[in-house]
Formats: sequence, structure tokens, C-alpha cells
Amino acid sequence: MSSDRLSATFAALADPTRRAILAHLTKGEASVTELAKPFEMSLPAISKHLKVLERAGLIVRGREAQWRPCQLNAEPLKDVEDWLEQYRQFWEESFDRLDDYLHELQTQEKQDGQQE
Repeated sequence: MSSDRLSATFAALADPTRRAILAHLTKGEASVTELAKPFEMSLPAISKHLKVLERAGLIVRGREAQWRPCQLNAEPLKDVEDWLEQYRQFWEESFDRLDDYLHELQTQEKQDGQQE
């Protein structure tokens, strides 16, 4: 996966309106009008958000007569998850080291308390 695709995905996810649109699409496909309902935005403004999501590969837009249903494509989110995995491992290892250190301090405190 190219970093450009990852950058496009993160850029698309950076906007709360686009994240809300994606959340809506987890329930199934929807029209532009349906996606616009929760927002105080014009249809052209929602369409601009949809174009960003489409360029990032996060949605697919169909065509059924005059209806253009939008559907979630979660594949780019898998790429984000894979990228984040290395950081999850880093944090888990850091927390494990911190846990070991705290356990060592507690053991030392108990030993010091018993010597007094």
C-alpha cells in the first residue's frame, strides 16, 4: 500500500462530517439526500464530502436511474489498521515495561518496610 493512499485515507477521516457519513454507511447504502439529513449543509456541500471519501476509496457510488446510492468500502480502513498495529505493539510493550517497573518498585517498598 502506498503512503499516498494512506494519506488520502487519513485526510478523508480528518473531517467529523465525513466520519459521520461513514458511520451512517455502516448501516447500509444511502442516497446523498439521506446522508445530508443530519447535517445543516447543502446537497452540493455533502457531495463535496462524498467526493473526498470516494477519492480515498472509502465509498463507492452506484447509479440506479437518477438515484446514486453510496456504499461503504472498508478496505482502506484495513490499511489504516495495519499501519496503526505497529504503534499498538509499541504501546503494549511500553505498558508492559512500566508494569514491570511498578511491580519492582512495590516489591522494593515491601522489602524496605520489612527491614524497618
